[in-house]
Amino acid sequence: MTFDLRERIDHSPMTRYQWGAVAICVLLNVLDGFDVLVMAFTAQSVSKEWALSGSVLGLLLSAGLFGMAAGSLFLAPWADTIGRRAMILLCLVLASTGMLLSAISQSAMQLGLLRALTGIGIGGILASSNVIASEYASTRWRGLAVSLNSTGYAIGATLGGIIAVVLQTSYGWRSVFLFGGLCTAAIIPVVYLRLPESIDFLLERRPAKALERINAFAAKVGQDSLTVLPEPRAKEAAEGGSKMRALLAPQQRRNTLLVWSAFFMAMFGFYFVTSWTPKLLVEAGMSANEGVTGGVLLNLGGIFGATLLGALSARFALKRVLIAYMLVAGVLLTVFVPTTATIVLAFALGALIGVFVNGCIAGLYAITPSVYAPAVRATGVGWGIGIGRIGAIASPIVAGALLDLHWSPAQLYVLVAVSFGLAALAVSRLRVERTEVHTTATTEVSLTTH
Repeated sequence: MTFDLRERIDHSPMTRYQWGAVAICVLLNVLDGFDVLVMAFTAQSVSKEWALSGSVLGLLLSAGLFGMAAGSLFLAPWADTIGRRAMILLCLVLASTGMLLSAISQSAMQLGLLRALTGIGIGGILASSNVIASEYASTRWRGLAVSLNSTGYAIGATLGGIIAVVLQTSYGWRSVFLFGGLCTAAIIPVVYLRLPESIDFLLERRPAKALERINAFAAKVGQDSLTVLPEPRAKEAAEGGSKMRALLAPQQRRNTLLVWSAFFMAMFGFYFVTSWTPKLLVEAGMSANEGVTGGVLLNLGGIFGATLLGALSARFALKRVLIAYMLVAGVLLTVFVPTTATIVLAFALGALIGVFVNGCIAGLYAITPSVYAPAVRATGVGWGIGIGRIGAIASPIVAGALLDLHWSPAQLYVLVAVSFGLAALAVSRLRVERTEVHTTATTEVSLTTH
C-alpha cells in the first residue's frame, strides 16, 4: 500500500513515540545551552589563572560563537546528504571532544581553538535537531515542538549558571568543562538508540534500507506500512544539485534572503539584550546587584517565552504569532529604559522582554523548516542560523562602538527595537508553502500562510 506518509503524520494526533523524539531534541538543546555559555560562566576564573587581558578574554568569549556560525553555515548543510540523525551524532562527538579537552587545556590559545571546535559541533546540532523536531511533529503541534527546543536552550543556560557556581567553588573552572563534556558524551548512545532518522530524509534521499526504516517508524506511530517507496517530491533530491544553488534559485531566492534578514536582525537584537542589559541598567542608574537581577529575570522570562509561542501557534498561524512577538518586543524595548526609575516596573518589563525576545528566536527556528523542501531543509535552517550568528557577533561590537560615541542606554534600546521591527517586516513578506492545520475535537481548519 502506498500513500503519502508525510500527509498522514501531518494530520494525525501526536503519538508517544513522536513526543519522545521531540524530547530528545529538547535535551540536546539543554546541553547546547550549557555548552555555549560555559565560557561566560568560567570567564572570571580562567582570566585570573592565566592573567588574561580584556581583549584576549573577549576573543575566548567569541570563539564559541564563531564556531557555531561555521557549524551552521558549513557543517549543518551536510545533514541533507548524510542524514539529520547522523549529523547530530557526528556533532555530539565534536562538541563533547571540545568540552573534555577544554578541561585540560594549558593556554588561552588551546582553549580558544577548543571553544571553536565545540561551537562547530553545537552549530550542527542546533540546525539538525530543530529540523527533526519539525519533521516528526504533526502540523498542529509543529510550532510547539520546535519552540520547546529553544526552551531547552534557555533551561540549559539557566541551570548551567547554577551548576557552574557549585562546581567552581569546590573543584575549579576545569570541572565545569569536564561536567559539560561528560553530559554531552552521555547522550550519544541515547541518540543512537532512540532518535529516529528524519522521515523526510528517508523518503527523499532513499539511503540503504530506507523502506524498512520507514515502515518500522510507521508501525511505531500507528500508520500502515508502505509496499514501495513513493517518488521523491523534490527534484533537488533526485538530481543531487547544489544545495546552495537551490536556496538561491529564482523561485526560492526571495524567501532565503528574507529568512537571512530576519535571523540577522532578530539575533542582533537578542544578543544585545542578553549581553548588555545588566551593564546598561547600571548605566541607567541601578546598582550592580539590581542590574544582575534584571539580567536574570530576562533569562527566566525566556524559558516561558518559547513555550508560550509554541502553545499559541497550535491555535493561530505561526507566522502571525511570530510577527506579533517581534512587534511587542520592539515596543517593550522602547519603553524599557525610562521605567528604570521604578525598580519593580523595570523588573517586570525585563521579564516580559525576556519572554518576547526569546520567543522571536524560537519562532524563527519553528517557521524556517516550513519555507524549504525536505531535500534542502537542513541547509536552509543551517544557513539561517549561521547568518543570525553573524548578527550575534556584530551586536556587541556595534553596541560598544556606539557607547564610545556617547549613545545613551535609551538610544541603544530604541536601535534594537528597530532591528526587531525590521525582522517582523521580513517575516511578514515570507511565503510559507506548507499548510498550517489547526485541529479541534470536531473540526479541522486548514490555513495557509503567505
